[in-house]
Amino acid sequence: MAAVICGSLAFDTIMGFEGRFAEQILPDQLHILNVSFLVPSLRRDFGGCAGNIAYALNALGGQALPMAAVGSDGADYVQRLRELGIGTEFVREIEDTYTAQAMIMTDRDNNQITAFHPGAMQQAHLTCVEPRADIRLGIIAPDGRDAMLQHAEQFKAAGIPFVFDPGQGLPMFGGEELARFVDQADWVVVNDYEGKMLSERTGWSSEEMSRRVKGLVVTLGAEGCELWEDGRATHVPAVQPEAVVDPTGCGDAWRGALLYGLEQGWDLRRCAELGNRLGALKIAVRGPQNYTVDRQALGL
Repeated sequence: MAAVICGSLAFDTIMGFEGRFAEQILPDQLHILNVSFLVPSLRRDFGGCAGNIAYALNALGGQALPMAAVGSDGADYVQRLRELGIGTEFVREIEDTYTAQAMIMTDRDNNQITAFHPGAMQQAHLTCVEPRADIRLGIIAPDGRDAMLQHAEQFKAAGIPFVFDPGQGLPMFGGEELARFVDQADWVVVNDYEGKMLSERTGWSSEEMSRRVKGLVVTLGAEGCELWEDGRATHVPAVQPEAVVDPTGCGDAWRGALLYGLEQGWDLRRCAELGNRLGALKIAVRGPQNYTVDRQALGL
């Protein structure tokens, strides 16, 4: 069975700053901020939330169907997806625009500053979610505003259970819109910062929000994650990685594992444990889609 992954396909330009942002940015001078960072390392990777989640789900043995838009420069990305065995029937190619681009700078403590150009992603709403016998799950990951709103409505109308993963798209929405997303979704996944913003805008605590969905997950980076189910919280500890090289795409790897586990009928804790293991694999490798998965070693 397949999972539809609504979100961005993007090219990631990843730069490494050998210092600490906190040592270069003066808090009392933010009103005249003018800083420059020397970045000795630079690489360009295939990325975007939909692409990264699809990569993880596919590597685990699931069937990923990204629903996204690319620009006139996106042919290589589409071809890569096909070579990996990832379905591209819901990937729309749009002329006269660029594929989404993320410029990501990481400091020595793995803090990140990102600039994002949405490009073709702004037309992602042109592709619609429709009921289909082989589609069991979906996820709303960061995407164009209209696409996130419309795809959530379409998942609900089609009777396809889905994960709401607002990510960096969360600030685009007000409290009523976010509450509507939560009420439509079956699961919600946020990091700690996003979780606080979501609670602030909806007026719902994590406890209350978890009573509206099957499960709420708050990822905590190196501390693992917190699972909320029916008003009760459980902590799932992180897995120690072999090395900490690049955090870009770790959250997306986690979400790919979540989709795989949900499709297998696992409980939320087992899904989270796999997500933590996959995140540990990803962080040891540069780029969001360059790690390899040994399914036998993961017990799959």
